Amino acid sequence: MLQVKKSRMLCLFALTSTIFLVSCDDDDDEYSSTSPPSLDTQLQSVINDQELSGDPSIGRQIPDINTPVAQLGKKLFFTKSLGGDTDSACVSCHHPALGGGDDLSLSIGTGATLPDHLGPGRTHSSAAPNFDGGPTVPRNAPTTLNCALWDQVMFHDGRVESLGKTPNTSGNDGQGIRTPDSKLGVADPQSGLDLTAAQLRFPVTSQEEMRGFDFEAGNSNDDVRNALVRRLVDQSIPNTWLLEFQQAFDSSENAASLITFANIAEAINAYERSQLFVNNPWKKYVEGDQTALSDAAKKGALLFFQSIEEGGANCVECHQGDFFTDEQFHVLAIPQIGRGKGDGETGDHDFGRFRETQNSPDKYAFRTPSLLNVEVTGPYGHDGAYLSLEEVVRHNLNVEEAINRYDFTLSQLDAGIQHEHAEENTRAALAQLQTNRANGLTPVIQDVDLSDEQVTYLVEFLLALTDPCVKDRDCLAPWIADTDDAGPDSLQLNAVDEQGMLR
Repeated sequence: MLQVKKSRMLCLFALTSTIFLVSCDDDDDEYSSTSPPSLDTQLQSVINDQELSGDPSIGRQIPDINTPVAQLGKKLFFTKSLGGDTDSACVSCHHPALGGGDDLSLSIGTGATLPDHLGPGRTHSSAAPNFDGGPTVPRNAPTTLNCALWDQVMFHDGRVESLGKTPNTSGNDGQGIRTPDSKLGVADPQSGLDLTAAQLRFPVTSQEEMRGFDFEAGNSNDDVRNALVRRLVDQSIPNTWLLEFQQAFDSSENAASLITFANIAEAINAYERSQLFVNNPWKKYVEGDQTALSDAAKKGALLFFQSIEEGGANCVECHQGDFFTDEQFHVLAIPQIGRGKGDGETGDHDFGRFRETQNSPDKYAFRTPSLLNVEVTGPYGHDGAYLSLEEVVRHNLNVEEAINRYDFTLSQLDAGIQHEHAEENTRAALAQLQTNRANGLTPVIQDVDLSDEQVTYLVEFLLALTDPCVKDRDCLAPWIADTDDAGPDSLQLNAVDEQGMLR
């Protein structure tokens, strides 16, 4: 069988060795075998050792999507009024029916050719500022699904960070949250109560994502937020937002008092945090239903959780707990594609966590993603360099081999993605990984030998982390704005696909 090298950090793979114990009978010189433990017995031991419940939401306060504040948040999430040029909305890059992302390697926020067209085929308008034929945003859109489960950091580089990192609090532990509006290690007094509230303050200030290049040009982040509030308050775009806020907050206050960015953030926060989707086959299995997983998925689970010494891939070293992430930063040397973040001599590198810490081992390090619903949250990697789970699994099994076979012309990805220095930049990331290995940093991804069959088992396990609701448009309906409505300001983004069909 073909052997494939694999790596252990981001995880994904290794099957337990079936051990046959043979004893010799002195009397008749015949051999007998002892049956190995069943898959279920082995997995139950893993579940006990890892102290898994299957449900990462236990002990957390999760908003109900049907509450008035969450419903207001949904309308705000879908309105292009919060885009500086009124051509983008939060949902432009984070649609529930697209896995809480946009199904693109790299997002196109402002300046899209067709603003309501989401997903494959969305392009940057040639008439838009800074047009170069490729995507405007340098990173892949993280999913909003299960965003209420993060306790330590948000964004790929962790630039929104809980200072206390208290488990099960989402950063709401009284110790503060650092954001791009404050220095590293310093709490932002305007961050809001939790990590999601802090994070959602920044897409509206990003020129590539929602702000645009002319709106409040040269002004501060707070200037941008205040200008957006004025748009809703002063009726520069006719709207009924005051009525919406009054109903949501059960208040008769006037627009100036009620329509504030703090209240906008509170409403969107309730909407985003209500997106809890954890009822997957793995959860059912952990809770006692041994029929919830196929044998292939069970074998994949063993590969995932067992150490390399045990014959596994040790994915669990980084994808820990019921949320399947350690929320830490690791160098994986995922191919560096796109316009980058202005780093390096050529300006198209993305140095990841190093941009925040200036700590050399953090160069090219990115946050460990959760693997819940990973089936629908591709493309994969901080820049969406891989389209399939198998590809990213194989990358993690052997990073150097994966880079050597990667097509740096990007013919396999969305058209126009910038790639002039992609291979050169990727090999710089690989060099950083090799340096971290040589310096004995832990945890750091290592190579693991797995067969093609074992890779298939790992992928089967990852598929078992999918909540069926995220693949069912009817089930997702409570989180999607009514497409028969134009919204309180007639600027609701009713998403369509390449064929013009509503999403």
